[in-house]
Amino acid sequence: MITPALDTSAPGTGVRVAGPHSGAAGPVPPGAGHDPLGVLDLFGDGFVRDPYPWLDTLRSQAPVHHDAGTGLWLISRHRDIRRVLLDPDAFRPDNAQHAVTPLPVAVLRVLARAGFQLPPALANNGTDSHPGLRRVITRFFNARRVEAAVPVIERLAGELLDAARARLDTDGEYDLFASFAQVLPCRVLMELLGIQDVDPATLIRWSDASLELFWGRPALDRQLELAHQVCQFHQWLTETVRTGRAADGSFVGALARHRLPDGTPLDAQTAVGACFFVFIAGQSTTGQLIATVLRRALSEPGMWPRVAQETEASWACVEEVLRREPPVTTWRRVVARPVELGGVDLPAGAQLLLMLMGSGSDPEVFADPERMCPHRVNIRHHLAFGAGRHRCPGASLARTEAAVALRAAARSLPKARLAKGAEGAPMLGLLSFRAPLRVAVADG
Repeated sequence: MITPALDTSAPGTGVRVAGPHSGAAGPVPPGAGHDPLGVLDLFGDGFVRDPYPWLDTLRSQAPVHHDAGTGLWLISRHRDIRRVLLDPDAFRPDNAQHAVTPLPVAVLRVLARAGFQLPPALANNGTDSHPGLRRVITRFFNARRVEAAVPVIERLAGELLDAARARLDTDGEYDLFASFAQVLPCRVLMELLGIQDVDPATLIRWSDASLELFWGRPALDRQLELAHQVCQFHQWLTETVRTGRAADGSFVGALARHRLPDGTPLDAQTAVGACFFVFIAGQSTTGQLIATVLRRALSEPGMWPRVAQETEASWACVEEVLRREPPVTTWRRVVARPVELGGVDLPAGAQLLLMLMGSGSDPEVFADPERMCPHRVNIRHHLAFGAGRHRCPGASLARTEAAVALRAAARSLPKARLAKGAEGAPMLGLLSFRAPLRVAVADG
């Protein structure tokens, strides 16, 4: 639950956006010094840019590792993470959306004045209300609806790529993140959920502000700026839920009709919490996935023309990116009772950070994990969408949007290549989210 009272006691970890001129020291290889992990900084430029050496060392030498800097237990092996995700009674989701950085009084006042509160709804809900709420969500993202959405995704992708083609012809370079990868999932979500009273740019700004405030480590001035944007987002969601203007067949309308296990109507704050989660996952994280998929396909020799010609190749490429470089890199759990995990005794209340991205490179599960191998037999055994009762309900839509976006971009821009210096583009590096913030292409 993201509430001011709980956030102030959350572990004081954080993040920054890594860039080529961030001024950070270069990465220290794992194994340096007395600690086999070297200088492990989960939020430093070196880790954000290339986390794999550290993740490999964690998995092989310290698979259940207490990180003194964050107070979190880092869980790295695929089998241990899967065990945690499949046992929500022993490993509860209560802390999944706690603010990473304690919020100062000035920020708490901004949130309090706006009435900001998000009770447990989906990702952080371990109560008996979760299954019913999840069913409401999954009905809007089931296989039939996702298949019906493909023409919508293709149409919107085509419109955005027509603009990209024109700009590329004029300027010689174009950023596929800001004007394509980031915008496409927002516009798709708006059409699927019947949102008409706000523009895509505003929804994107609100969603990204929420991620940065609650999963980042911004300075106080930036926290205050973000808090005002998050409050605007919350107030818009609250008004949308409470006015009753939503159509019966809409997502908000379905929440309004939903009944809790005791038969009482779903309260407005919990409905807002569900919308908050769905809007962020449906926009920001899907946009991050698309950006990563585009960059990877442009980087791999022969991949760009192949995904343009072979439909299955685009799906396989997306799946390999989800395995190796997912946008949701970690997720949190809290130990409900004393338990042994990976040979380590953990006390009740221990805060766990599940290293989802590292689990996709576990050699016990994936052969040659560092290789881009789109036709792996076990290609879907990754944990990018979680597992068990809290597995991402929008997984099918996210996969579909990324595959359609990749195929459309490769067909519309057949000669595109990464622009010079693209490897130094800034990276988003929040506690649980990582993606390129720029995918600049030139016409080859």
